[in-house]
Amino acid sequence: MLNTLDILSLAVALAMDCFTVSILSGVIVGRPFSAPIVRMATLFGLFQGLMPLLGWLGIAYFSRYLEAVDHWIAFLLLAFIGGKMVWESLHGDDSHPPTFNPLQLRTQLLLAVATSIDALAVGISMACMGYRHVAQLWWPVAVIGAVSLLLSLIGYGVGKRFGRVITHRLKPELLGGIVLILIGVKVLVTHLLG
Repeated sequence: MLNTLDILSLAVALAMDCFTVSILSGVIVGRPFSAPIVRMATLFGLFQGLMPLLGWLGIAYFSRYLEAVDHWIAFLLLAFIGGKMVWESLHGDDSHPPTFNPLQLRTQLLLAVATSIDALAVGISMACMGYRHVAQLWWPVAVIGAVSLLLSLIGYGVGKRFGRVITHRLKPELLGGIVLILIGVKVLVTHLLG
C-alpha cells in the first residue's frame, strides 16, 4: 500500500491535466472567481477522487476491458473538445464567438471525465497494490480529490492573471484546443508505450 507521500505525489501527478485545463479556462474566461469556476474545480476533484474508487470496484468484473480502452476514451474526448475549439477559433468570426465555454456544466462534465480517466487506471492498480477493502481507499481518494480541486482553483487563478500575456498574439480558444489535444495525445502515448 502507498504511504502518505506516495499518495500526495500520485495526487499531484493526476491533477496536472486538471491544472492545465483550469489555466486554459482562466485564460478564456478571464473573469474573477465565480460559482461556475468553483463548480468546475469541484467536479474535477470529485471525478479525480471517485475514479480510483470506480477502478478498484470494477477490477473484478471489467478491468481487462477498461485497461484496454481507457486511454482511447480519454484521447477521443480531449481530441474532440480540443479539435472543436481549434476549428471554431480558425473558422469563426467576431459576430459568432466560439461555443466552447468552460463555464457551462456540460463542458465541465466532459472535461472532468476526460481528465480523470487516468485515475480510473490508478484504482485498478491499487487493487494490485494490496488495497483489499473499500475502507482502505478513503484516504487516497480524499487526497486525490482535494489536490485536484485545489490545483484547479490555482490553475484558474494563474490563467486569469496571466491570460493577457499568454494570448497577446494567439487566440485563447486556439491555444486551449491545441493544449487539450496534446494532453489527449500524451495520455494515449503514455499508455501505448507504458
